[in-house]
Amino acid sequence: MLFNSIAFLLFLPTTFMLYWFLVKGSLKAQNVLLLCASYFFYGWWDYRFLALIALSTILDYFIGLAIRKTEIKSRRKQLLILSIVFNIGILGFFKYYNFFIDSWVQAWSLIGVTMQNSSIQIILPVGISFYTFQTLSYTIDIYRNKLKPTKNFINFATFVAFFPQLVAGPIERATNLLPQFFKKRVFSFEGAQSGIHLIIWGLFKKIVIADNCAIYVNAIFENYETLNSLTLIMGAVYFAFQIYGDFSGYSDIAIGTARLFGFELMKNFNYPYFSRDVAEFWRRWHVSLSTWFRDYIYIPIGGSQVNKQKQTRNVFIIFLISGFWHGANWTFIVWGALHAAFFYTIAISE
Repeated sequence: MLFNSIAFLLFLPTTFMLYWFLVKGSLKAQNVLLLCASYFFYGWWDYRFLALIALSTILDYFIGLAIRKTEIKSRRKQLLILSIVFNIGILGFFKYYNFFIDSWVQAWSLIGVTMQNSSIQIILPVGISFYTFQTLSYTIDIYRNKLKPTKNFINFATFVAFFPQLVAGPIERATNLLPQFFKKRVFSFEGAQSGIHLIIWGLFKKIVIADNCAIYVNAIFENYETLNSLTLIMGAVYFAFQIYGDFSGYSDIAIGTARLFGFELMKNFNYPYFSRDVAEFWRRWHVSLSTWFRDYIYIPIGGSQVNKQKQTRNVFIIFLISGFWHGANWTFIVWGALHAAFFYTIAISE
């Protein structure tokens, strides 16, 4: 279900009315309603993929409890590896299977070996990259003793599937969002008003800015061979506005929708195009993803607290993974490598 659809226009006020007027006196009933609404929201696109999010939820719920229960370090690490391998394995299969198969076949063809391409038609589940990272943050933080696992399965399942940020972020940490499902929520007119303003602003970014820029971007990029350099530059400028309006618009709608139900999500964009350099840009663009990579990959492999050689390695690892996360294509990997080079150049010059 898209935010800018008639279905969501009907879904949101219906859920809002039920949430605040039918089950307002019971925190448990509110969370159950949100869970049902979130699964309905996700299943609207393709109900078959509800099994995937349910499976990730069940596995990480019990792994979290098991990690907390044992003090044996090797056992805790095995449980964490199980969570990582399962979640990344599911994500990898749906998002990257054909990429690896196609790349393997093309690599052999370069030396004259013809292989049969066994790629298959795979539908990528909407939001799988987002909720996968969200559940991983839960088990990793438990392993690090930064978070206690919850025994309330309903609250945890609602945290994983919370519909406002399920399909396009922000990627919430369990330390921030999960505790909010345990707190009594009282309707706030100011909070609802603020949420509606964000939703309207997000829809403006998406429909008025992004969708209109897309018309020119598509026309230019589809005919790039016949157009002059100035037109191509304008196409790139339009695309910059399109991708920002699209992505930040969705984030604003998500944050505003969450506020309607008494939740506060993290800010995901902080005027990134006003950044002084690439390093600052990545502190302002898709903040929830950038900080996730920083806290769960970059710092654990040494971050900047190592020698120059390893620091360079770490920067390239994080940006290559970031590029790969954005899309299963070599162009995204090259994009990640370029940003790594820009970022590192800025870092060593400071």
